[in-house]
Amino acid sequence: MSDRTRAGISAVLAGERRGWRARLLFAGPAIIASVAYMDPGNYATNIQAGAGYGYGLLWVVLLANLIAMLFQALSARLGIATGRNLAELCRDNFPRPLVAVMWAVSEVAAMATDLAEFLGGAIGLALLFHLPLLAGMAVTAIVTYGILMVERRGFRPMELIIGTLVGVIGLCYLAELVIAPVDWSAAAAGLTTPALPDAAALTIVVGIIGATVMPHAIYLHSGLTQARAVVRGDADRRSLLRFSNAEVVVALAIAGMVNMAMVMMAASAFHRGHSDVAEIETAYHTLTPLLGSAAAGFFLVSLIASGISSSVVGTMAGQMIMQGFLRRRIPIWLRRLVTMVPAFAVVAAGVDATRALVLSQVVLSIALPVPMLALIVFVGRRDIMGPLAAGPLTRLLAVLGAAVVLALNAVLLAGVAGLSVPFIAE
Repeated sequence: MSDRTRAGISAVLAGERRGWRARLLFAGPAIIASVAYMDPGNYATNIQAGAGYGYGLLWVVLLANLIAMLFQALSARLGIATGRNLAELCRDNFPRPLVAVMWAVSEVAAMATDLAEFLGGAIGLALLFHLPLLAGMAVTAIVTYGILMVERRGFRPMELIIGTLVGVIGLCYLAELVIAPVDWSAAAAGLTTPALPDAAALTIVVGIIGATVMPHAIYLHSGLTQARAVVRGDADRRSLLRFSNAEVVVALAIAGMVNMAMVMMAASAFHRGHSDVAEIETAYHTLTPLLGSAAAGFFLVSLIASGISSSVVGTMAGQMIMQGFLRRRIPIWLRRLVTMVPAFAVVAAGVDATRALVLSQVVLSIALPVPMLALIVFVGRRDIMGPLAAGPLTRLLAVLGAAVVLALNAVLLAGVAGLSVPFIAE
């Protein structure tokens, strides 16, 4: 961060600067974290949700987004209060065998994340420029590595690049909603009426949760806030927390609206007559005759922006997880190479790319309780958080959010094992 930005932040904390421009100095961490909630895994699960069930699963998107807001806010609070990130605190406060398991699970989650993000960007490039998928993957790798190199110049340039890509995604889906004939009354009903139509919807529901509440984003947000400003005491930390909470609400509200727009676009375009659309490629080719080439073009541009930005953020998170758990930092090019290998392996093996995207989101949902539960433990401890320790109501809401995720995971595993699941129609 530049000396000018640091001086501006110090002036705001001292009460010498006010207004919306002063608030912009604190923007950045939640914007970067919000990319995880608009990654290509969301495209895969949201297309299937809208095509297969119309507007009926919008309530799941809303629920997942509210849970995400809470946990991202808590993650940012942890970094602000302690000056340390979640992985570091896990390493220093839990038994070594448990830390090893947590690191292993988190690394698997990071690879599943990167599989979705890397494949999504490659699919978009391949479709837009009529390239082989492997060529699209190569271009994605080069572009993401180039953006990662910008991080050497500080926080702000990276935040501006990621923020621009987030803006591109948002504008593309705003255009999609203008083009698509959305049934707004049905959308309102789907948003406010929780229902699980059948057992097949359960995998999509868990996928939406996994694609929206991201393990690596919970780790990353605590690191993005841990050394962002020079604080002179608890009063400064409380001010930072207020700015952080406001940014989380705005950034993740935008991410939630983009996700809802994805489902609504798929519902309006595919649910009647094309409810079997489940792949990104099929969705693109079907959009052209249904809504026109402009809608299909916006879809691909947003997918490419999503894949590239989320791949960059995923690599940053993976680096932070390894450094926090193991006290080791590897060169960014090596980290990028290691996380690319599964994606190339999936394509080389001939596995359907969209199917791999959806399954990766289920893996993420299974891994999600690890950082969620650790975060709940730490934010309630006054010896770690000091006066910024979360209150009883906040902890209760966090426990309820984690319980929803754990319950969905248990139901999914029961379904995979062939066991009957109560309250779900066959």
